[in-house]
Amino acid sequence: MPDSDSETGLLLNADGFATILSERLPFAELMGLVVEEFHRDYVIMRARYSERFLRPGGTLAGPIMMGLADATIYALLLSRIGPVELAVTTHLSINFLRKPAPADVLARASMLKLGKRLAVAEVVLYSESLGVEKPVAHATATYSIPPPDRRQA
Repeated sequence: MPDSDSETGLLLNADGFATILSERLPFAELMGLVVEEFHRDYVIMRARYSERFLRPGGTLAGPIMMGLADATIYALLLSRIGPVELAVTTHLSINFLRKPAPADVLARASMLKLGKRLAVAEVVLYSESLGVEKPVAHATATYSIPPPDRRQA
């Protein structure tokens, strides 16, 4: 698995995270999650649209958007600390801002604070058909980072 990218300074690159998704997090495929971009300051992921993800009223189900937000923040965190798969979400708060169109949803995560044991990040989600000017949700999350001696599964 490609772990790092010396050009960007990331400790885990997009290919490395895609490998973790496919080999260790099989639910990501069921949710249509795809890595779009990895950068030093942000990560973008996509949830591919499926009619299976609609709830009554024709809107995308909240759990899909919450899962996308959480996975995007997880990708961002691992890009900074390396493939520490035992880093876990300790808090996730999401605000649904407007009804997403029946289309792919993209999430852009950025780090607010990265400490030795905790990381706090935010993510803005937007419907591909509505564009970035009209976010459909905003989330923040806190992750617990295990100590170095407890980072392996």
